[in-house]
Amino acid sequence: MAVWRKLAAPLLLCALFLLQTISVHARPANMSASKEKSPPTKDENEILPPDHLNGVKMEMDGHLNKDFHQEVFLGKEIEEFEEDSEPRRNRKKLIEIFTKVDYNKDKSVSAKEMQRWIMVKTEEHFQEAMVENKNSFRAVDPDGDGHVTWDEYRVKFLASKGFNEKEMAEKIKNNEDLKLDEETQEVLESLKDRWFQADTPPADQVLNEQEFLSFLHPEHSRGMLKYMVKEIVRDLDQDGDKKLTLSEFISLPVGTVENQQAQDIDDDWVRERKKEFEEVIDANRDGIVTMEELEEYMDPMNEHNALNEARQMIAVADENQNHNLELDEILKYSEYFTGSKLMDYARNVHEEF
Repeated sequence: MAVWRKLAAPLLLCALFLLQTISVHARPANMSASKEKSPPTKDENEILPPDHLNGVKMEMDGHLNKDFHQEVFLGKEIEEFEEDSEPRRNRKKLIEIFTKVDYNKDKSVSAKEMQRWIMVKTEEHFQEAMVENKNSFRAVDPDGDGHVTWDEYRVKFLASKGFNEKEMAEKIKNNEDLKLDEETQEVLESLKDRWFQADTPPADQVLNEQEFLSFLHPEHSRGMLKYMVKEIVRDLDQDGDKKLTLSEFISLPVGTVENQQAQDIDDDWVRERKKEFEEVIDANRDGIVTMEELEEYMDPMNEHNALNEARQMIAVADENQNHNLELDEILKYSEYFTGSKLMDYARNVHEEF
């Protein structure tokens, strides 16, 4: 027994190490190289551009938005459909949403009705971002004069990272070396470029509340949307022609696939991007995606995109192939629309409806 105890501890540690290794390498290769960072503080969240933009089809780093369907279907109600929430309550909420999407009350949802709903929910995300921006702008404009200079923002950003605010303000005022670590300096350079892009002519390095909204949320400004697209193309474009081929769009960064599970995840990632490139982004089907095509694809308020999205969403759950959605179909495919899987979806559907 004593011998077994001596052997058990090393074996357990070895098993834990293997589990951690599998967990790490189960991520797609394109994400596995990203540096682990501590979670942002409340102050950072207030004044930094968000990594994720609700209702926009692509992330800032060029990855597809995995939650896009749910965001444009649920709008600001997306948080109510947590995976661990009560299925019966979610089912009831989904039935209520169906009745709202069914604008003409014929107990089915057409592509036009879904398009209309997508535009309404996208607008909800826009309004939510504007409310958040008011708080963020107040955080960087304490004197309330309605304008923030790049230097004022720099001081607030550095303070949110733990630097002494008064000391940083004094150094910036006197044009002294701030002695920042490499990572903080890189973030600042990126933010500076973005700040200047959000500064509408005549450029003065000063942002008002509307310009600050564009700085935080590029989807609110056509000019900043162009900038976001340019950044994505720059990161993916391998031959410098400012266009994207399919191979460029689906290529993974150099990395080693450690196990079959990681390989399967990478294969899924490539398959999803290939489908999106060929069927959605490449509008004229010439095998090349231009900046203009990517910009149209990224624009959350593009009604044509909303109609295409509506048709795709209906096609996923349209089991009777009538190009409309019925209540039982939307309940059956609840996980696609809400991220929450409902149990016994068909039970008493018509009675409750």
